[in-house]
Amino acid sequence: MKTTFQSIDRFYKSLKLQTKLTITHLVIATIPMIVLAAFFSTKLYDMIVADSIRTEQGASAQTVPLIEGTISQILNVQTQITGQDFYKLTLSADRTEPLSSLAASRSADDFQKKVERVTDGSLVTDVKIYMDVPQDDPAFSEYPVSDTLLPIKQAYGTYWYGIFKGDPTLTKMFCPPFYLSSYEIKHNGDMAYITKSSMLYNGEHVPCFLAIYFSQEHFNALLKDNMASGSSVAYMVNARDNLVATTDSALSGTYHFSYDEIQEYFRSSNNFILKNVLGEDVYAGFYNIKNTDWYMVVAMPSQPIINKSIEITIAFIFVYIACIVVAFLIATLLSSSITKQLSAVINQMAKARTGPPVALPAPDTQDEIGDLISTYNYMTRVINQLMEEQAKSAEDLRIAEFNSLQSQINPHFLYNTMDMINWLSQQGRSQEVTSAIQKLSRFYKLTLSRKKSLSTIANEIEHVSIYVQLQNMRFHDKIDFLIDVPDYLMEHAIPKLTFQPVIENCILHGILEKESKQGTIVLTGWLEENTVVILISDDGIGMSREKIEDMLNGRGTSSVSGSNIGIYNTHRRLQLMYGLQYGLTYNSVPGRGTEVEIRLPASTPSKYTDKTAKENDAENSLRESHLVQALNLLSRPEINLYEIAEECGYKDLQQFFTEFKEHFGYSPEEYRRHVL
Repeated sequence: MKTTFQSIDRFYKSLKLQTKLTITHLVIATIPMIVLAAFFSTKLYDMIVADSIRTEQGASAQTVPLIEGTISQILNVQTQITGQDFYKLTLSADRTEPLSSLAASRSADDFQKKVERVTDGSLVTDVKIYMDVPQDDPAFSEYPVSDTLLPIKQAYGTYWYGIFKGDPTLTKMFCPPFYLSSYEIKHNGDMAYITKSSMLYNGEHVPCFLAIYFSQEHFNALLKDNMASGSSVAYMVNARDNLVATTDSALSGTYHFSYDEIQEYFRSSNNFILKNVLGEDVYAGFYNIKNTDWYMVVAMPSQPIINKSIEITIAFIFVYIACIVVAFLIATLLSSSITKQLSAVINQMAKARTGPPVALPAPDTQDEIGDLISTYNYMTRVINQLMEEQAKSAEDLRIAEFNSLQSQINPHFLYNTMDMINWLSQQGRSQEVTSAIQKLSRFYKLTLSRKKSLSTIANEIEHVSIYVQLQNMRFHDKIDFLIDVPDYLMEHAIPKLTFQPVIENCILHGILEKESKQGTIVLTGWLEENTVVILISDDGIGMSREKIEDMLNGRGTSSVSGSNIGIYNTHRRLQLMYGLQYGLTYNSVPGRGTEVEIRLPASTPSKYTDKTAKENDAENSLRESHLVQALNLLSRPEINLYEIAEECGYKDLQQFFTEFKEHFGYSPEEYRRHVL
């Protein structure tokens, strides 16, 4: 034995490395599959049966409460009907007034309205009261409630009436379709819940039946919607062994269980049972429906389960063969890849020309190739670290630009407000001076806070509300400011100073340029999927399309307040932060007013920061930092475009032009002309 092992060992050692690796990988891949195949081949059918039963049990456990809930709705309708004053008076043993007088009463009208409300058409389709009263009684024809009251003669010949006649002790019954007449099925409903009472008529007690009609299709749909397998059948039977509802009439007849059998199996087991029906094994489960004499039966023929197990076995064999072939190919490829490690390192290093370098898997050998891979991985880590630092610098540049845009606060508003406060002080109106100073203090506290670049919609609304209040103190309450923003939007993130330039523009260039110097501003908002939409509208003088385009492109100016520059800064700030699909959109009709739509992604301040940090990879951050650097260099006329492109890492001037326009929406020359 020892000699045999030594011979095998010498033979293995004499094999080439690629052959050794191929054999090793193939053995590792195939042995687990052989073990699994041997195990599952003996357990597969039992597992499929157990899984099928478990699935059907889960589906049935969902179906039964839905059916019972539907029954509860029907019983609730019956309770509402019997609780009406008209119904109580009709059945009262102390009633002295004739039925026709009662039918003409206000309680009868209320009763009829109640009947019309509960017959929604989807479940309860109609309500009728059958009375053993002469057919010529005026109650059946002359009043609104006559639509609900019917003489008992119309129930003659129906199966349900015969059952009640044959069993005087019976007081209530759920009726399947064939219990009802064809007229009832066509005009009232194909199922009914009927209760028997008695009423006083001409001094005698006569029978009275309340029928709540409903749709069988509703129960059929509940059974069908919760079937886990197309080969199974679910049906319900009542105490008279009559079919109530089914998913398949033919299969429910084939796999029919009598009511006595169902009760016996239900009491003896709470699990599915195996029974031979017409020479075929069937798995069946039984469920009692509360508040009825119904049982739900779920029957699963065994043959589809057997077929399924055979299909899975065949599929497993094909998969197993395919896995063996794939394992052999993979083993061959893995073993041959060892001799190609040098090529892999070269190819990986070449990829650094088009993107960030990616490290190779750590070497498992200490030979020259292993040392080369370790050195390359170290270089990759250093380069990626440098790129991350540069990306962080680019992000800092962008944040600085945002802060710079935010810091461009128009001083005219402060001058005018201080002027107003001075005038109020000279007039001796100290209380108004105090209020104005407090509002101004709160306004600039919200404006100048630099702890975070993002605020919430609630804070921005407070900010512009204070702004409008201060303007109203100047202009004698000429501006009505209406806010209609739902509470769920209030905590969404928004860059600071987003609303104020828009509101300022509405006031100074919209409302105050009207002859009346008076108008209304409305601020509303809503969610469109993952986008927050804010709509600010005014009834000012409006503006032309050319003026809107100039303002959004930064070409418009305002000699008084600079609010047009504020609009441009706000629009660009939103696009720089979120993308070109966000920002401001103007819609204005000269002489009628202006609407401004502000779009930004829906997020809270912390969520947006975390999401942005995760989504920005090193390559995009480096590219963005170069483009932001280009913006700064383009503002210096002494540097030509070739030098700017080279400084930003672009050897191809055309590539620089293309990426700049894709990112900002205009070319470097257009941006330089605008800035200079």
